[in-house]
Amino acid sequence: MDKHNLTLLNEFILMGITDLPELQVPLFVIFLIIYMISVVGNLGLIFLTKIDAQLHTPMYVFLRHLSFTDLGYSTAVGPKMLVNLVAERPNISYSWCATQLTFFSVFISSEVFILSAMACDRYVAICEPLLYTVIMSQALCHVLVAIPYLYGVFLSLLTVIKIFVSSFCGHKVIRHFYCDSLPLISLLCSDTHEIRLIILIFSTFNLVSSLLIVLISYILILATILRMNSAEGRYKAFSTCGSHLTVIVVFYGTLFFMYVQPKSSHSFDTDKMASIIYTLVIPMLNPMIYSFRNKEVKNALHRTWKMCAHILFKT
Repeated sequence: MDKHNLTLLNEFILMGITDLPELQVPLFVIFLIIYMISVVGNLGLIFLTKIDAQLHTPMYVFLRHLSFTDLGYSTAVGPKMLVNLVAERPNISYSWCATQLTFFSVFISSEVFILSAMACDRYVAICEPLLYTVIMSQALCHVLVAIPYLYGVFLSLLTVIKIFVSSFCGHKVIRHFYCDSLPLISLLCSDTHEIRLIILIFSTFNLVSSLLIVLISYILILATILRMNSAEGRYKAFSTCGSHLTVIVVFYGTLFFMYVQPKSSHSFDTDKMASIIYTLVIPMLNPMIYSFRNKEVKNALHRTWKMCAHILFKT
């Protein structure tokens, strides 16, 4: 029975964002624009923080990896979603579904803890400014970046292997616009208690532990800022955290909407809307937030533009 099911099932059908034909082309155009802005913005930040010497600080090392994870999970989902919006048959192959889920899980899990590492970086910068360069050494930055990626790979492989070594029933319609773990689990014939428990434990750990790190960091930051005598010093301290706080509120706000709302209020449409926000909209917004609210990034962009213009006109 299991072997028969696994042999027959070589693709899944994705329900997609809408089943109304008149909305498919307009949505394709809108999401294509959002995705292209996201790709350009995140690649731009990666490039800028790599080539500009004044952005070679721990804060911008973390920002570069935040852009990389944004680009990673939006690319895991975006292109296939766009293709299926205009395709006659919105399908995805069995192997590509597993690949999509793997890369999406790696990057989304990594981003949660990179945001936490950024909160720790802001804590050290504001609460221990004289020791900042000593504490936030290059070696520590590499460790704080490597751990989220290694953890993301471990968690992703654990989940994906558990799902795809199980047998699927004859049903192959995924109630989502991409391959996500919970919609896939609902298609399994075998007992799903173990895999559901694994996902629940790790999802809770990811959300609670990362948010706890962020909250503790910002409580200590706030206490330090309130003790400052200078209004200018307080403003400068707040301004260095503004971009990160905005990203945190948008990111965790969307996750809480997805996973903490009462089960009775869940609907397919609201889950799809929340998924669109954190798979496409947030990766587009993050580069904008860090570009428009950050003078150092704007100055680096201006220097890079002048350098490129000088090279072009010189040649």
